[in-house]
Amino acid sequence: MSNINNLSPWHKTYWFARMLINTDKYGGIGKDSKLISYLSASLKTIKESATDLSDLEILTLQKEVLSQILKERFSRARSRIKRIEHLITDLEKEITTSIEMEVFLFTCDHIMLPINNALANVPSDDKIFAQDIARAYLKKHGEKGLGLVVKLWDDLGVKGSLTAERMEIVRAFGALRIILEQEYPFTPHDKDIVYTAFVQEFERRVAQKRKTRAGGSLEDVTSFILDFYKIPSSQGPEHFRADIEVDKWIKTKDKWFIGISCKRTIRERWKQLSSAEAQILSNYKIKQLYHILVYDEDLSDDKLTRLGSQRHVFYLPDDSRILLRASRHVGLQNYVRPLSKLIDDIKAEM
Repeated sequence: MSNINNLSPWHKTYWFARMLINTDKYGGIGKDSKLISYLSASLKTIKESATDLSDLEILTLQKEVLSQILKERFSRARSRIKRIEHLITDLEKEITTSIEMEVFLFTCDHIMLPINNALANVPSDDKIFAQDIARAYLKKHGEKGLGLVVKLWDDLGVKGSLTAERMEIVRAFGALRIILEQEYPFTPHDKDIVYTAFVQEFERRVAQKRKTRAGGSLEDVTSFILDFYKIPSSQGPEHFRADIEVDKWIKTKDKWFIGISCKRTIRERWKQLSSAEAQILSNYKIKQLYHILVYDEDLSDDKLTRLGSQRHVFYLPDDSRILLRASRHVGLQNYVRPLSKLIDDIKAEM
């Protein structure tokens, strides 16, 4: 890091942000806005009040206080204290001048805190953007509209959430620009360094939230559909311990279970599913596994045959090319069904 940072101390803006947010190596204190605010205020107060000390003495005192605050805050956190000590050690190495301490404080105030606030306003799931429209559509079109509801939920949720992300980054970026132009004497190059550090860190963290949101989107719409049709479901039977990830469970009239797997594509669970032999399903009274897919182009004949023979059934959009081809194939037609049949098939098992 040191060779890069010799170009400008403001290059450390990004690296300080990464250190503060790194959970595995440094304990991830950057997500704690109250702690970051307290650290920043404490270190600034030292500089403002210690007017009789030299710059080096002020810096030394600031680093001692930084270390003391963190050690006291996490003294009882056995699982984190070693990582916090590692953070203190590495910050000691990286903050060697008064300007580097200024960069660290700037990172706390104008990178970490605004990003934390912005992310708090970004939705954690897509439901708020889609459920009212989905409800209205099902009331009008019934089960024939299931495929479109699933697709609408996905599209509306993604667009709504991305729009919320854009609004937050535009707002935070605008505030940062005012600070850089009015409150700090930056060169144009240093401004670019700070801007890119902010955008890079924001996008990295919001991408993690986006991935989590995407993983739950299809499960959310499936739960919504089951609730809409008053079909009782659960997260899984108590006795279930097999290595098969299933999102929703429905108890059948013969006291077995229908498992429902909600993923955009089968690619995400292909290796896991291919090892789930029919005997394993029987051991846990799993009658069938229903897969609800949004994107099915990676659903090859080989996958259909291998999984279908092990009591996996795939529900695809009614206009799916894969569904049309497989439904005309004597060996595959029992393994694929249109989404519009999902509710009827479930009710037939209850």
